[in-house]
Amino acid sequence: MNKYLTVLFLSASSLVHAQQRPLQSLYMFDPLLVNPAYAGSQVQLSATAIYRNQWVNLDGAPKTFTQTVHSGFRKYRVGLGFILSNDQIGIHNDVGFYGVYSYKLPINKKKGMLSFGLQGGFNNLRSNYALLDPKNPSDPYFGMVSNKFNPNVGAGIYFRQSNFYVGFSVPYILNNKVVGLENLGATAKQHRYYYLMGGFTQKLSNIVKFAPSTLIKVQDDAPFTFDLNAFLVFYDAVGLGCSYRFGDSIIPMFELQLNNNFHVGYAYDITTSALNQYSNGSHEIMINYRVKIQKIHKGLECPTYW
Repeated sequence: MNKYLTVLFLSASSLVHAQQRPLQSLYMFDPLLVNPAYAGSQVQLSATAIYRNQWVNLDGAPKTFTQTVHSGFRKYRVGLGFILSNDQIGIHNDVGFYGVYSYKLPINKKKGMLSFGLQGGFNNLRSNYALLDPKNPSDPYFGMVSNKFNPNVGAGIYFRQSNFYVGFSVPYILNNKVVGLENLGATAKQHRYYYLMGGFTQKLSNIVKFAPSTLIKVQDDAPFTFDLNAFLVFYDAVGLGCSYRFGDSIIPMFELQLNNNFHVGYAYDITTSALNQYSNGSHEIMINYRVKIQKIHKGLECPTYW
């Protein structure tokens, strides 16, 4: 298993119907990655960076960096932000940028809020076939560098009330072709997929809270999958938990609120699929910074981390 991992992936069949976009294990601390309607839900300015090193020791395996920034405006009714990503796998490097907009409607006297979200932007995939070492130097792709520019749009809906939330989203609606090896009769496309997320926080004592959640993922021409997550939160500052990703991994993780502004997290994916013969799992780290801008957020109550 080496840098040819990507080529083997593409040539596994004459037409690859589905290619999953990267999904971090710490997405519950940055839901904007899966649902544009979440934009501005923290009221204050929130900036989150997540780095994922997937399938350690597997040459050519994915390395993903995401950065989100968003904030509430117009007395919390409008959310604006952006998502920046850089996903590298083998000879391919995919850079994405999406602007995000949400609009919120109060639902009842229990501080329920229904949010509608839109996102739009692009991915630019650069494939450097010069990094390969083909058996046949006359290979038509030997030495070639290609770029694929793919615009896309997405939408979502998100409801939050007190300690409960639920959301549904289709972040990338267009079915773009991301890699084409027409001479070999093989292509790869990103088909539309759907996210259903939900969770709640239950106070167990004066110092402990229980915070379970789930994320259900459905993609055209791909197997149904889901995550089950459970956290114990101590003193509203330290969280210890574990996730189960169906057919893929078990993920111990923790989060720590350093102060009113900084929040950090770490996750380690223990691979349960056949890939565990070749990889030592996946590492992921996160840092979040939040700040209340008085000119914009004056008089508004900001939600806690939990």
